[in-house]
Amino acid sequence: MFTSYTTGNGIKVVLEKLPHLRSASVGIWFRAGSVYEGPNENGISHFIEHMLFKGTTKRSAKDIAEEIDAVGGQLNAFTAKEYTCFYCKVMDEHIKLGMDLLSDMVLNSVFDERELEKEKGVITEEIYMYEDSPEDLVHDLLAMKFFGDHPLANNILGTPSQIEQFNRDQVLDFYNRYYTPDNMVISVAGNFDEDSLSDMIEMYFGGWSRQACTAVLHKADKAESAACFRKKEIEQIHICLAFPGIELGKEDIYPLLVLNNIFGGGMSSRLFQKIREDRGLTYSVYSYPSSYLSGGMFTIYAGMNPNQSTEVLKLILDEIGLLRKEGITQKEFAMAREQLKGNYILGLESASSRMTAMGKNKLLLDRVLPPDEIISKINKLTYDDVMSITDTIFGSGLHAATAVGNDDITSLLVDALREGI
Repeated sequence: MFTSYTTGNGIKVVLEKLPHLRSASVGIWFRAGSVYEGPNENGISHFIEHMLFKGTTKRSAKDIAEEIDAVGGQLNAFTAKEYTCFYCKVMDEHIKLGMDLLSDMVLNSVFDERELEKEKGVITEEIYMYEDSPEDLVHDLLAMKFFGDHPLANNILGTPSQIEQFNRDQVLDFYNRYYTPDNMVISVAGNFDEDSLSDMIEMYFGGWSRQACTAVLHKADKAESAACFRKKEIEQIHICLAFPGIELGKEDIYPLLVLNNIFGGGMSSRLFQKIREDRGLTYSVYSYPSSYLSGGMFTIYAGMNPNQSTEVLKLILDEIGLLRKEGITQKEFAMAREQLKGNYILGLESASSRMTAMGKNKLLLDRVLPPDEIISKINKLTYDDVMSITDTIFGSGLHAATAVGNDDITSLLVDALREGI
């Protein structure tokens, strides 16, 4: 059962007590991500995420690490396109320590200039690590091509040259604009005393009064169809295809998830069975939807020997054409719907996953749906709902195609974009 309220200084709080557990997960969420970054700020949200672990007015970076390790807890963070989350997971008896550490990092980080300069090197190495992962790189290139000039095209990590230009004043300016009480959510799931926890939240965050700037997200317009190839001295070729998706919060997300399960979302999906199991042409082939407040994208990925890229790409496009022409079977529909329910419920079996689901939805949509309500929505889905979303996703054709590998297949990608589905 969820409890939700807003503190006197504007912080949204959402709680779920799980008394059968001996742990608690606490998340501090901000609407701060790459979509809010200006042309000279790309990567700064992720940079700030790192800096909040580098020392406060009360603790050094080593102190932060030692205090959470001393109780066997976990303390970490992640940055996405539309949000940043700082979180900890501790035994229930140490929840006050977790709240103390998180609040100290968020409110009292010193942004020491020496640490800032050192962290530039750390993040640059992180960027190079992803550059060395062709599967990660091909997805980043796809977002850039699909979203074009919209901020959703921004790389979350930024670029080495941009990171090198950050200075303390610039970092603090962004931090002061977006790290504010009225731009955040505190999400807690696990075993806790609700009254004591509310007192802790007031004690650690109640005196915070900085006001946020008004962040406006513009809808992502349709970008021009585009292809991109990046050369890498590797054995495989990695290909991504992008189609229009569904915005976050839309009811169409449920039939889209069913469609994805049927098409490329798992080992029983059409893509996996046809391309990997029947033909043995790839090790990895899958699809997935990405939903944001300002836009959405449906992605198909495959990694293969360069000699098989033409055949694999043709098989993917043929499967899309077959799906649109002949539809799905009732057996596929029933199985994919049950699969969606099972994945959803099993994904809520930990305090961390419940904290994440609550925090993200409260931050971005200002609502948290109980699991029973979501299951009810899935149960009400019909065959026609799935076929309708199939036309929505694939009806306007292929919008972007990217590849990473040693053999340049730009012409193949361009042909796919030109011919459509």
